Amino acid sequence: MLCVALIATPAGFALLPRDLAGAMAGRILGQEARLSLAFGAALLLLERWRIRSLGDAVAASPFSPVTLLAAGAVFCTVLGYFALQTPMAQARAGQSALSFGQWHAVSLAFYGLKLVLVAALAWRGAAPASAVVIRPPSS
Repeated sequence: MLCVALIATPAGFALLPRDLAGAMAGRILGQEARLSLAFGAALLLLERWRIRSLGDAVAASPFSPVTLLAAGAVFCTVLGYFALQTPMAQARAGQSALSFGQWHAVSLAFYGLKLVLVAALAWRGAAPASAVVIRPPSS
């Protein structure tokens, strides 16, 4: 995600005419969004399977920290990319109350939040297994 945000899309704007660079950035971000949905869905399914395999006491709640982080990242992808495509196109055509730059800022905020959520997932995944303890709820 950092490579897309800090290397790939800015490189297009540095080397290509603005309209081609925008098309290239849109293509890169579209591919990133589709992969994010696929990986997010896979992670949610794997985490649900992991919680169920721990036993009935823990499986009673489907919401683990990993589940919440992954669901948040999927939510940011859906809202920040897919839901904003129409308003951004309308703004580019001058048919929106907000400018393209304002919609772009909203999209960028969702991308930034998704980056933080994915970084938290990576941090959590890098922790030693003994550091991540799930305790059954007390009676």
